[in-house]
Amino acid sequence: MPQTSPAHRSAPDPGAEAVGRRVRALREERGMSLSALARLAGVGKATLSGLENGTRNPTLETLYAITAQLGVPLTAVLSGPAAGPVVRGAAVSAILLEVFEDGDATYELYRMLVSPGPEQLSPAHQRGVTEHVTVFSGVLRAGPVDAPLTAAASGHLRWTSDVPHVYAAVGDEEVAASLLLRYPRP
Repeated sequence: MPQTSPAHRSAPDPGAEAVGRRVRALREERGMSLSALARLAGVGKATLSGLENGTRNPTLETLYAITAQLGVPLTAVLSGPAAGPVVRGAAVSAILLEVFEDGDATYELYRMLVSPGPEQLSPAHQRGVTEHVTVFSGVLRAGPVDAPLTAAASGHLRWTSDVPHVYAAVGDEEVAASLLLRYPRP
């Protein structure tokens, strides 16, 4: 089971309640108990309860772990792109720019910054999800935990992200990049 970071315990973000309501609604639509989703996502039951009640700010890792188990893209629990939600993880800060559907897939496009220092471990997404990263500045190491890829400015990385994967800035420079996630429809 992938390790995830606990939800942030600082004052809840104003959008945390809306995210929590969406998570609860999706969980209930699937007939899952709070305990079952927490176990499958590898997050604490108290963390999930706090997220659903809007009293905890979830990390990017936690949201990805939960949405993967619910079988939905991250944007299913975030507010619409016009609101420009920012999601943060151990190393990554991402702003949703657009969500669009094309044929048999849903796409999410993010502006992403990766801070130097910590490595971010992201849990596996649902089967068949791919990530496409274009690096604008800095050097990025990202991809499957057992075979990460590296790209500098003007480089591009692509991998199937239905396995645990990492993001890390190489060196002391922050990485600026775009991230496109492709979620195939069942």
